[in-house]
Amino acid sequence: MAGYDASMGRPPLNVKSTNIRLPEGLGERIDALVGRQRRAAFIRDVLEREVVRLENEKGNPVR
Repeated sequence: MAGYDASMGRPPLNVKSTNIRLPEGLGERIDALVGRQRRAAFIRDVLEREVVRLENEKGNPVR
């Protein structure tokens, strides 16, 4: 597109969107702990730690 600078705007976040279903009330419990604006970051952090733990447990450390 003429006049468009691809370097402008928000930098890529290098994430992929995934929808998950939480059991009734779990989202509210997370929000009470970390706040609604931090729910996604909290879930990402917990999942990353658990995946690393399971990889280490299986002897497949990726990081």
